[in-house]
Amino acid sequence: MSDVEPQAAEHDQGRRGFFTEVWRSVFPRPIVPRTERERRKTILDFFVLHLRPVRVRRSTLRYTHTFGLGGSSLVLIGLMVATGVLMILVYEPTPDLAYESVTGLESSYLFGGLVRNIHHWSANILVAVVLAHMLRVFFTGGWHGQRRFNWVIGLALLAFVLAANFTGYLLPWDQLAYWAVTICTSMLGYVPWIGGWLQGVARGGPEIGRATLVIFYAFHTTLVPVGLVLLMGLHFWRVRKAGGVVDPRPPEEIDDEKPEWVSTLPDLLQREVAAGLALIAFVLVLAVFVDAPLGAAANPGMSPNPAKAPWYFVGFQELQLHFHPLFAVVVIPALAALALLLIPYLRYDSEPSGPWFLSDTGKRTGAIAAVAALVLTPVLIIFDELVLQPGAGLPSVVGRGLAPLAILAAAVFGFRMLLLRRFGASKAERVQALFILFFVALAVLTITGVWFRGPGMALVWPWG
Repeated sequence: MSDVEPQAAEHDQGRRGFFTEVWRSVFPRPIVPRTERERRKTILDFFVLHLRPVRVRRSTLRYTHTFGLGGSSLVLIGLMVATGVLMILVYEPTPDLAYESVTGLESSYLFGGLVRNIHHWSANILVAVVLAHMLRVFFTGGWHGQRRFNWVIGLALLAFVLAANFTGYLLPWDQLAYWAVTICTSMLGYVPWIGGWLQGVARGGPEIGRATLVIFYAFHTTLVPVGLVLLMGLHFWRVRKAGGVVDPRPPEEIDDEKPEWVSTLPDLLQREVAAGLALIAFVLVLAVFVDAPLGAAANPGMSPNPAKAPWYFVGFQELQLHFHPLFAVVVIPALAALALLLIPYLRYDSEPSGPWFLSDTGKRTGAIAAVAALVLTPVLIIFDELVLQPGAGLPSVVGRGLAPLAILAAAVFGFRMLLLRRFGASKAERVQALFILFFVALAVLTITGVWFRGPGMALVWPWG
């Protein structure tokens, strides 16, 4: 008996040693670090946590400073990828079978409709979240200094998010998707010199058909997701190299006291996990009670009235009703994109960052810009719709393009001078006010196109 007991104990000890070695090969550090040193080692050892700084200022943990928008974008992309992989197993990217495979997913597979709903709502919410994140970064001045190029990466991420939504929009192959993509690809035809070629490349031919569906499916399932993941990793890494998000306190408060640093794990990570779980719960509830839209099967011979672009492009479709297509589709969007890219690289007399809207003057001028856009944009839409005679006595490209654009530029210049002389706004505050002016105007154009345009794209009341 005495000889057996030591042998059994030695056997148990060897078995525990084996499992311990296996466990340590997978998790070389404690899963729940106990000391500050272990927390730092955990962050440095794990790849995902390596995208976060080891320490952050305690003041930046305030939820109302960032609203967790960056992490929420990552969660939504994860939901899109997970549900997208499941749908790939069922979907058939051919005009003959695409619509039937989507209806079959909803009716013949357990939780198939729920999977599609989660994918749809995650994608649409992602557009809103990324836009909100861009606004948060802009209004807190998180695009100065070493963060300048990260602003450009963020704009590229926004473009990829829109591309992910747009390429997936066609895949159900219903009337809504078919004609929305028809409208958007038709806009490419207005690009000077290469418009026809661009349109043919996007469609894979002169018309929307099998080649178009294959192209959109390939981009949606391979190139766009890979680009999103790579850009997001680079974006997070550059935030880490910049020391995390900007401090929300005014510069004078940061100078007066030594900032208090806390470890990313657990102080930041537990907040991000909580926000992510809340977002997942919201998407699940929305997906349970609200189905993703699916109309009748695509019919190339019968256009719905009205035929509208996806909601995130409707503002440009609305703009096309008031400007010559060359200006609505090419000139104005190109100028807007160029301005967004150049904003961080302009010369500023100061580079305020942290507090929302930069300063009290920034808040006042921003509010004035928002009210001006909210009032003037609907007035101009109604005036153009009911009063103005387009192109009277002038070539269309002049009467509906150069002339209104010149008037708009003069009005913007006058508004800029008002901000400078009446409010003494700094250059950063003036840029912010102009940004708000154009963003709110685009939002009003989008709302008008989505809810206030009826048959023939005429103005209607949404409840009429």
